Amino acid sequence: MFMTLAAILPVILVIASGYLMARTGLISDQQWRGVERLAYYLLFPAVLFRTIAGVDFSRVPTLTMGAALLSSIFAMIIALLLLRPVLERAFGIEGPRFTSIFQGTARWNAMIALAIANNVVGEEGLAILAIAMVFMIPVLNIASILVLSHYASGTKPSPRKIARDLYSNPFILSIGAGVIVNVLGVSLPGAVDDTLEILGRASLPIGIICVGAGLDLSSLRRPGPALTLGAFLRPVFMPLIAFGFVHLFGISGTAQTIVIIASAVPAASNSYLLARQMGGDAKLMAEIITLQTLAATFTIPLAVLLFG
Repeated sequence: MFMTLAAILPVILVIASGYLMARTGLISDQQWRGVERLAYYLLFPAVLFRTIAGVDFSRVPTLTMGAALLSSIFAMIIALLLLRPVLERAFGIEGPRFTSIFQGTARWNAMIALAIANNVVGEEGLAILAIAMVFMIPVLNIASILVLSHYASGTKPSPRKIARDLYSNPFILSIGAGVIVNVLGVSLPGAVDDTLEILGRASLPIGIICVGAGLDLSSLRRPGPALTLGAFLRPVFMPLIAFGFVHLFGISGTAQTIVIIASAVPAASNSYLLARQMGGDAKLMAEIITLQTLAATFTIPLAVLLFG
């Protein structure tokens, strides 16, 4: 556990540095939005494309790992939907607040996962995690949009808008392009590969600095049932569910570690933006993301120790 914590601690410290930079006003709110867009639209797509384009799929349990991840996601989604009427009766958690609990439990922060995979496992971990993203990102985006459109008070998106959101997502586009290049067996020119490598090296520190900048500790002063459920359902139960499917599909070694990391990291930061755009409880979503990220110092090493 101490080795895992030693690998994760630098990620947490970089997140903390982002928080301090934002609170001291060294970078303005408007400038932070520009940095986030840089990471989201250029740096992370670069590392995903390069990693997917060069990975040897035959050396990775691609299909079984994808099956374990998708099974874990669908199991949690079904459990949450079955719990929804119970949560409303027992705690008065209505539709918009439920959508934030849903996103906080089902979605994952790829930026933190990539940084931790790189520290814990290295290049091999990055490649396997990039493959995991091929399976997880489209499914979770669709599920979140559908749940928000059904339970929140915002405008319900049309099928065309859902499709447009998916095919305009830079993560999905870069993953798809990398898969095409990989399948065709095309080698990237040296200058292109070197450029993507430089961009990729910048993606992880900048991405997790942005995660820290988005934290709002003042939002945690009034915890309640919705925040407690939203913050701890994911770190407690997702690794446990994933571990069950890992054994069911016979996954071991590095791939098992990556599945557990992907299941244990906090919810995606852009869950807040989606909640705000579609009528969900954006304030609760911000609280869930903040508390999960703070707890990750303990929950991720524990999950990797027990299940990874």
